[in-house]
Formats: sequence, C-alpha cells, structure tokens
Amino acid sequence: MIDHSVSAAANMPVLVPEPSTVPVPAALPNKGLITQFLEWFGDLGIFFWNVLRAAVTPPFEFRELFRQLDEIGSMSLPLVALAGAATGIVLSMEARFSLTRFGAKSLLPAAIVFSIIHETGPIITGLVVSGRVGAGIGAELASMKVTEQIDAIEASAVNPYRLLAATRILACILMLPLLTLAADFSGLIMGWVTQALSEPLSFHQFINSGFKGSDFSDFLPPTFKTMVFGLIIGLIACFQGMRTQGGAAGVGRAATSSVVLSSLFVILADVVLVKLIIILFP
Repeated sequence: MIDHSVSAAANMPVLVPEPSTVPVPAALPNKGLITQFLEWFGDLGIFFWNVLRAAVTPPFEFRELFRQLDEIGSMSLPLVALAGAATGIVLSMEARFSLTRFGAKSLLPAAIVFSIIHETGPIITGLVVSGRVGAGIGAELASMKVTEQIDAIEASAVNPYRLLAATRILACILMLPLLTLAADFSGLIMGWVTQALSEPLSFHQFINSGFKGSDFSDFLPPTFKTMVFGLIIGLIACFQGMRTQGGAAGVGRAATSSVVLSSLFVILADVVLVKLIIILFP
C-alpha cells in the first residue's frame, strides 16, 4: 500500500529563506589627526579649568608645594647652571670669531650679555627644565595613575587636582624665573672667563661694556616670560601623567610625550612672547 502522505510531502516545493535585508552598519572611520589634536586641546582646557578651580579652593596644600619647590628648584639648579655656563662659553667663542672678522670686537661684551639675557638664558632654562622636570612629573603621576593611587587619593576625600597637579604647576611657575637667573649668571661668568683667557679683561669692564645703553627694563621681561614656560611645562606634564592608560608601557609614553610636547610648546610660546615683548617694551 502506498503512503500518500509521504508522496504528497515529497512533491511540496521547498521554501528557501530570503537573505536578510537588515542593513549592516559600516565600520566607523578612524579619527583624523586634526580631530585628535582638537580633542586633546579640549581635554587639556578642561583639565586646566579643574586645576585652577581646585587651586583657589581651600584647604591649600602648602607642605606639598614646598616639597615641589625643592624638587623642581634646587634639584634642577646644577643642571641649569651647567647648561648656562656651556652656553656662555660657546657664545663667547662664536661671537668673538664673528665680530673680529667684521672689525667689531669692541661689541663682544654687549653681544654676549644681550644674547644670554634676552633669549639664550630663558629658552635654554625652559628646555632643560622641560626635559628633567617634565619627564619626572609625567612618569611619577603616570605610575600613580596605573597603580590606582590617584583613585585612592580621591576616595580619601582629597582632591587630586589640588594635591598633585596644582602644587607642581605652581612650583614650576615660581621656580623658572629663579632658575633663569642662575643660568644667566653662569653664562655671563663663563663668557667673561672665555673672553679673559683670550684677551685680558676685568669683570667690571666686561659688565660695564655689556650693559652700556641698556636699563633694568631690558632684563625683567625676558626673565619673567619664563613663568609662562613653567605653566606650560607643569600643565602638560601633569595632564599627560594623570590621563595615562596601559600599565608600564603607558608610563613610558607619558614621560616621553610630556618632554616632547612641553619642549615644543615652550618654543612656540617663546616666539609669541618675543613678539609681545617687542611690541610692549620697544
């Protein structure tokens, strides 16, 4: 006997499901370099506002501030003085060679003094401090971030912006002019020594010839512009350190980016500040 149900089922058409018409979302495009740069600047502005608001709100962390003044100031003094001395020696030798060729050797003290005080001393100090202090702050705060020490500080009802960032930024701002004075002094002393070894010249004559035709206002603006350098170095180093991710590799990246970015922005800020000084103090 034939099973008609089986034969009927065999003759039924097979239904093939249609392909899904649900649209598949396309992959998101990668962020461009300009977009990342603008986002970084926006995050930096928010970070600076949080630090500024925490810095003017009591309680104030004076003990941590004094510790950072010692760490940034006295610990950087030998390196800054050595860099200033080397700069003075090089400027003295190069300026003597160049001015002698053009018959203007009498202008050598003035050339050395103006070169060191107006530009070389401040920018050398800013770059040296950005290399030493920027890397130190970036690595220290990055290690605290990846080991969750900053989260523990915040859980203890202590504002990390006030304790960690504001004290370091303020210490950089206060110590950069003093370190610049040390670099200028070392550069002038070694510039005079180099000049005196080639041709007898007393230090009194060197200073009188160097500062002839200039006054105290020529000395103050280049020195105090380094406060802006200190703000840049401290702000970028703290920002890069406190936003670190990725464990030990992130600590290395934070230290490197702190040095590179702070040095770059110090040079760019110097270009703007030199123009402002020329306009405001003609």
